[in-house]
Amino acid sequence: MAEQSQVNTPKRVGKYDVIRTLGEGATSKVYLCKDAFAKREVAVKVVSQSAMNDMGSGKLMQRLFTTEASLAGKLNHPHIVQILDAAIDDEFGYIVMEYVEGGTLTRFTKPENLLGIGDVIEVAYKCARALEYAAQQGVIHRDIKPANIMLKENNDVKITDFGSAAMMKAEATMIDGIGTPAYMSPEQHLNKPLNHQTDIYAPGIVLFMLLTGRAPFKADNIASLAYQVLNINPPLPSEFRRDVPLELDMIVIRALQRETDKRYQTWEQVIDELAALMKGAAALPKQGVFETERFNSLRKLSFFTGFADADLWEVLRLAEWVTVPKDTVLLREGEKGDYFCVLVSGEVRVTRKRRLIDTLKPGDCLGEMACLGSPGNLRTADVTATQEVRMLKISVKSYQIATDSCRISFERVFLHVLVARLIQANAKLSLV
Repeated sequence: MAEQSQVNTPKRVGKYDVIRTLGEGATSKVYLCKDAFAKREVAVKVVSQSAMNDMGSGKLMQRLFTTEASLAGKLNHPHIVQILDAAIDDEFGYIVMEYVEGGTLTRFTKPENLLGIGDVIEVAYKCARALEYAAQQGVIHRDIKPANIMLKENNDVKITDFGSAAMMKAEATMIDGIGTPAYMSPEQHLNKPLNHQTDIYAPGIVLFMLLTGRAPFKADNIASLAYQVLNINPPLPSEFRRDVPLELDMIVIRALQRETDKRYQTWEQVIDELAALMKGAAALPKQGVFETERFNSLRKLSFFTGFADADLWEVLRLAEWVTVPKDTVLLREGEKGDYFCVLVSGEVRVTRKRRLIDTLKPGDCLGEMACLGSPGNLRTADVTATQEVRMLKISVKSYQIATDSCRISFERVFLHVLVARLIQANAKLSLV
């Protein structure tokens, strides 16, 4: 949507006070509004009744509006624009969304304004996790393109515009041709039944464009484009940008396979390959790859199995990532406890009065009583690294300002840890 002047801008849309117009398209307008009750700014997309009653496109408009509105409160993920509210009356229908500052990925699909390779991987990874989450909820987007992906500072991605989405559980076959031609999968061009693999194909096109500043297929009309998609193999991104690593070439090409049995079968496969690429690509130009690599490291730890993605991204923002050499004393008996740690790699020994109490490995936590006990509690044991250790260090102050959801996730794990240690202690006592 293009920016427009404030002429004919309403003062209110429903209960929302209009601040200014964000943009206008052929059938809808988007306003920046104030939600006085929740005390936040929101984006409100308004579709007129005349557009929904149009003889030619009215039914499609109604369906797109209803589909997007039905997702209010259902897709809660840090990399999906949240739909907060929706309503319809005699004049118009409107959808209230989370307001995201920043532009779309479109500006980074120009040859003169490409992102670094590492940043492209970061964006692809976050989009993949968001679309995997949507698929788990039974939703496929069907219209992934740069214009529907917002990018904030620090590569913070937000996928928007789920109006074209389809509920996989509700619709076994979807053959209505919805989508943007340049990003449509072969099965969309052929009006075949769709599943989550369509949402894997379209990000492959987006990834190609972010890497090269051009589309893999160029055509003057939809028929010519469809012919190429269905009959011609796409080029490698590295043919247009020499610093693209072979591994990334292969990820793009596999995502763009015409036959679905040759394409990635699951989002987990995509995520794992992107994570593996980041792990071995320390020299790539990047801004946010380290954050995503760390996220993936934590996701594999048993400690964080029950954490939602939103909570795990919050953990990364709250925590300090620490690496310490062998023989370092991490916690000391008798000192004040003002932080706790989760081991990411390496091993530590727990001793009390020089007597070995336990050995902790990746996925274990230490010092959690700093959060569970009374303020100012003293450590009851020494914890020493038996080899180089990487760990997540979280201060009590940071823990206290975490969201309720994040803290509940921690406390649930802490409870299991305490029960397990109590059982272990009782077992040892029974042998005395």
